[in-house]
Amino acid sequence: MNLIPFNRPYMTGAEIDYIRDANQRNMLAGDGWFTKQCHRWLESNVGAQKALLTHSCTAALEMAALLIDIQPGDEVIMPSYTFVSTANAFVLRGGVPVFVDIRADTLNIDETKIEAAITDRTRAIVPVHYAGVACEMDAIMDVARRYSLKVIEDAAQGVMAGYKGMPLGGIGDLGAFSFHETKNVISGEGGALLVNRHQYTIKAEIIREKGTDRSSFFRGEVDKYTWQSVGSSFLPGELTAAFLWAQLEQAKKITEQRLHIWHRYNLLTESLEREGFLRRPRIPAECEHNAHIFYVLLKSGVDRKRVLDEMKNDGVYALFHYVPLHSSPAGKRFGRVHGELINTDQLSEQVIRLPLWIGLSESDQAHVIGSLKSAIELAGSEQLI
Repeated sequence: MNLIPFNRPYMTGAEIDYIRDANQRNMLAGDGWFTKQCHRWLESNVGAQKALLTHSCTAALEMAALLIDIQPGDEVIMPSYTFVSTANAFVLRGGVPVFVDIRADTLNIDETKIEAAITDRTRAIVPVHYAGVACEMDAIMDVARRYSLKVIEDAAQGVMAGYKGMPLGGIGDLGAFSFHETKNVISGEGGALLVNRHQYTIKAEIIREKGTDRSSFFRGEVDKYTWQSVGSSFLPGELTAAFLWAQLEQAKKITEQRLHIWHRYNLLTESLEREGFLRRPRIPAECEHNAHIFYVLLKSGVDRKRVLDEMKNDGVYALFHYVPLHSSPAGKRFGRVHGELINTDQLSEQVIRLPLWIGLSESDQAHVIGSLKSAIELAGSEQLI
């Protein structure tokens, strides 16, 4: 049986050489030559005032919560359909996640639900760009301006994606990227904070360097570095940055290859959508996606677990995605729900993510879709989406 894993991390071929080079430069602890290369690339390609590598996207989000000075009881509006880090970063500071529903088309936060969720305790909005498809950022930024709120883009899945020509991560006050091995551009673990407002640049450096002005010291701006603020050790080692630099150099090529695979899946599933088996992803015209995920939404009533089990028996490892945070024990304890989360509850039970990685052949993709169709027929339901 030909086994098709959900993910297979891609290497450009330069990673090991760069790691060896980092070792020869005798600086492994971080913020060396490779880190600086990555920072310059991110600042140039995203348009950020400052880019800072972190050891994870989680760390970048935690830095963002510190930067906007979240205090106990402060509220942060976000979707429930997201990874736990989106909420946890603010809960760690005593913040309260306020969950609103997602859109039926993109599975992104429903921008029309945000304003009604604002209270006198609201401090920020955290749009999550699901599958590398942009949220409706014009509307979100307009609400934020009118209510003097900060916008923190959770662009964990958004490297090399855009909205109306603007790179994701570079639109809000702050942005966060992930370079986890399941993402498009990877370093095993890793992330980056994108600082898009000048007033946060020095403070971000201090928070990242254990609350010290160490970065200013190395630039010769102070004669010694001292403890200035609350902070932690958020920076990655130089070996991580060396691996990442090999990936960033090829980010455009990586994206093009993934898009080719994504578009083939889209063609292969067209007839299945037309026949009512499933629904394909929706990409609004203003969004330039990065082919991070190809997912399908099963028609209502189909037993997703049975579909996934049947596909696994056929050697295809497809997955579902998030359990909505508002339904989790911690979500109920630390957050609150505004309005009904009808789309969140329904669509989160219908999502199946298909294998997508560079090297996935056309015959592999045909097998994935054939397996998916057979599994749906076995799990069947007469009710269409």
